[in-house]
Amino acid sequence: AMRKKKPSKLRRIPEFASIEEEAAFWDTHSTADYEDEFAPVRVRFAKRLSTGVTIRLDPETLQKVRTAAHEQGIGPTTLIRMWVLERLKQKEGSPHE
Repeated sequence: AMRKKKPSKLRRIPEFASIEEEAAFWDTHSTADYEDEFAPVRVRFAKRLSTGVTIRLDPETLQKVRTAAHEQGIGPTTLIRMWVLERLKQKEGSPHE
């Protein structure tokens, strides 16, 4: 008896209400299950960043930042820059702050 191949379920990536909701989803799902939904994108790199800022963090906070960055496969300065840009974008979006 020949077994018929199971039709693969058509999985759709859901719409997410927040970055946190999306992060929680991908923490429990594999991107391999959704490969057919991905498409190549054109990437533009930011102009060379020319101005630096020094921030002082206590060792415990710095370690938390390094750990969070490592979990995302990026450097701590990149993560901090992303956080600052996200916060500024949030602030622009809410005029009552």
